[in-house]
Amino acid sequence: MKLCGLVSTLLICLVGVSFVDSLAVMSVDLGSEWMKIGIVSPGVPMEIALNKESKRKTPAVISFRDNARLFGEDAQTVGVRFPKQAYIYLLDLLGKNINHPLVKLYQKRFPYYEIVEDPDRGTILFKHDDENLYSPEELIAQLLVKAKEFAENGAHQPIKECVLTVPGFFNQVERRALLQAAELAGLKVLQLINDYTAVALNYGIFRSKSFNETSQYVLFYDMGASSTTATLVSYQTIKTKERGYVETHPQASVLGVGFDRTLGGLEIQLRLRDYLAKKFNEMKKTKNDVFNNPRSMAKLFKEAGRLKNVLSANAEHYAQVEGLLDEQDFKLIVKREDMESLIEDLMERVGKPVEQALKTAHLTIDVVNQVVLVGAGTRVPKVQENLQKAVRQDLAKNLNTDEAATLGAVYKAADLSTGFKVSKFITKDAVLFPIQVTFQRETEDGIKQVKRTLFGLMNPYPQKKIITFNKHTDDFSFNVNYAELDYLPDSEILNMGSTNLSEYKLSGVADALKKNTGDNIETKGIKAHFAMDDSGLLNLVNVELVVEKTILPTEEEEGTLSKLGSTFSKLFGGEEEKPVEEKPVEEKETEDKPVEKENDEKQSGSTKESVKKPKNGTSAKNATEKEAPKDLKPKVVTVREPIKASEEVLSINVLNKMQFIESAEKIKKLNKIEKEINRRATALNNLESFVIDIQNKLYEDEYSQAGTEEEIEKIKTTCSEISEWLYEEGSEADAETYEKKSDDLHTLTKELFSRVWEHKERPEALKALHSMLNHSTHFLTSAKNLTKTTNPEKDIYTDVEIESLEKLINETTDWEEKVVKEQNELKKYEPVKLTVKMLMDKMAALDREVKYLVNKIKLWRPKKIEKPVEEKNENGSSTDKNDTSDNKENVIINEESIASEEPAANEETVETPEPENISEINPTTTEESKDSHSEL
Repeated sequence: MKLCGLVSTLLICLVGVSFVDSLAVMSVDLGSEWMKIGIVSPGVPMEIALNKESKRKTPAVISFRDNARLFGEDAQTVGVRFPKQAYIYLLDLLGKNINHPLVKLYQKRFPYYEIVEDPDRGTILFKHDDENLYSPEELIAQLLVKAKEFAENGAHQPIKECVLTVPGFFNQVERRALLQAAELAGLKVLQLINDYTAVALNYGIFRSKSFNETSQYVLFYDMGASSTTATLVSYQTIKTKERGYVETHPQASVLGVGFDRTLGGLEIQLRLRDYLAKKFNEMKKTKNDVFNNPRSMAKLFKEAGRLKNVLSANAEHYAQVEGLLDEQDFKLIVKREDMESLIEDLMERVGKPVEQALKTAHLTIDVVNQVVLVGAGTRVPKVQENLQKAVRQDLAKNLNTDEAATLGAVYKAADLSTGFKVSKFITKDAVLFPIQVTFQRETEDGIKQVKRTLFGLMNPYPQKKIITFNKHTDDFSFNVNYAELDYLPDSEILNMGSTNLSEYKLSGVADALKKNTGDNIETKGIKAHFAMDDSGLLNLVNVELVVEKTILPTEEEEGTLSKLGSTFSKLFGGEEEKPVEEKPVEEKETEDKPVEKENDEKQSGSTKESVKKPKNGTSAKNATEKEAPKDLKPKVVTVREPIKASEEVLSINVLNKMQFIESAEKIKKLNKIEKEINRRATALNNLESFVIDIQNKLYEDEYSQAGTEEEIEKIKTTCSEISEWLYEEGSEADAETYEKKSDDLHTLTKELFSRVWEHKERPEALKALHSMLNHSTHFLTSAKNLTKTTNPEKDIYTDVEIESLEKLINETTDWEEKVVKEQNELKKYEPVKLTVKMLMDKMAALDREVKYLVNKIKLWRPKKIEKPVEEKNENGSSTDKNDTSDNKENVIINEESIASEEPAANEETVETPEPENISEINPTTTEESKDSHSEL
């Protein structure tokens, strides 16, 4: 049983190894300033992927310089010297035209970028040089490619699936632009998750046991680099019945959200930058104005960021920049009070998002159990001071402000993927921007514009909605746009951009109505099905004409079987219906039906079996009396006729097919260039390192003694030549040249290194062979007592098997003595006669022979000996008929007595070795391990 369990476990492990290649998933918290990557893979639950500097977060910066593309800190370094060639704070530029307020603000903050309009889409492009233009989607896609690389290095396997965090205030256009950037990066996005929802999930999964049916309210205050968000979340347990039985799960519901898109650490840093620039000009160290020098302003921007972080923990600090302008150094002591005086107006806005979040949730601050800080901007003491005044309670700092969203998003990624099994934690997000449908309808007073709210403010999603048009008899169109946004400040409404989303044109309406007209048909209207998915994206699922058709039963439908047969024949066209006189559809003078949830509608293809009044006043009763017996009722079938709908985007279009292909090719080309650059750098480093390594080793005795004088001298000369070449004309060589020289050098030193390795490893290999010979000899001694000749009762082995093992042991012993003697007589630089491989082959032969005999003893069972026939004598006692002993002693021999027979004191026994750790295998855990999913 133990052996079977071990085999089963090994098979399960093998199956698991082949399956985990596609298991790993990732999350990317792509912020304005930083990006953090989370990974989940087998054996690595919820971890932050490190970048090449082994840091947990990477600056969201990309630069292009001298045909080289750099990311993160390397790109930041380029940005200080060449600001125009390093692109920063890109997230806020997605899905915006050149006249957008946030684009204008970006140009004001960073005037050295040349931003032009995309003539096809109306969006923006960065003009890098005369030949290259980059869109925000292309730049962000390249950042995501690098994030994918970091994640794959951390997980040690390819990754395709991910969850991306997105600011909750991102509208439909911005979300679609981010999804397209991810598609350009070759990522499959499982979901876009709002950053505050990811934070709430991370907070909840570690405290799920403390939740109950009573709601607990937590306010998350997140001040990041470019924006601030306040989110009110309720935690409680709810009961679900998704699997057919009642389960209790924790749930986090977003109740209210407030935000400020321009309040963040970036604005504080910019004001410090301008303050330092002003002070430098006042020093009159040069006639030139520092504000007019992009490189100097970039240096001050970097210093302002460092100063902001230091002043958050210290009362004062020196700001200093070497060679700021015209080779003049700059040094200035800055106090925390100086920084706070620069941002007084910003601090007045700190409490506004909290007020807005409570207002949209229709709750007061008194119900909030805890206020949790998130985001690096909340580390500023003045921010905490003003926030505490707004919430009137202590601030909790028990959450990792940098990584909470990343870890929450990667938990969601593991939940959505098919390769992991996680504890269920339900999240319910909410709509920040109400969406409505508008259309025109003819009335007696003329054309009237009708508005119907599709998704109201703070409606939970994912959710499906249906809007019914019951007054249209011909092709028409309707618009989808944002509803009233009066609850937002005027500045935030402007930041929304266009409030019109799409226009949908329906065609084929008249034909569909004509096709479904008659006395027995009642029109239920044209229904448009909308869905708000988990990513917060609105989609028109389908449009259909819904009619109810009354089917009258015939007189033959008297029995159950005849009724079923008639129903099937009518539904599948087996029997023609009697023609019904067609009459025009009369339009009722009723308002268009309000929006309803889709789960209130019957599913497509369902049939209703209830009595309905046919149209035009004919009662179902009269119709039934004429054509069918009184006890039979008419059938009502719901018919759904699809209506074609075409969409025209009224805001910013995503990249079309040709534009997407062009962008993908551009990124592919850049990836190839970067790959070649990395390949060349790697080849150069490997060659330099190998040359230095060889030169150092040739001075060691074990290497100098293992080669002839000519061989050592040749290697030294070659290394010197390569070293000189590297520092002269070889400095500009390509990767292929470096790799070829490295291969030639490896070939030249191969024999020397091989001899050194053989001399170094041989003693350990001989020691292992001696050990195996000793164990084999002891086993042979024991096995000799288990043959038919020596022990008839335990004839496990044949004499031939024993002789074969003994012969192999003797031959191996003799061979070892001979070759060891021959090898010891050789010089170290002479060709090796006794290699490690020879020793391994001998050990393998011994191992095979011994294993065969060990397996045989495992399978051996004692022969069954039948009990002798017993006869009763005259006095009633039983005697053995075969017993010839004088004392007539009863002897009963059976299989059990043989199996449990104890050996004599001087008898040698053979013990069957157990596989390693076989005693640790538990059958129950083996069954559980059959699940190939990793558990978090």
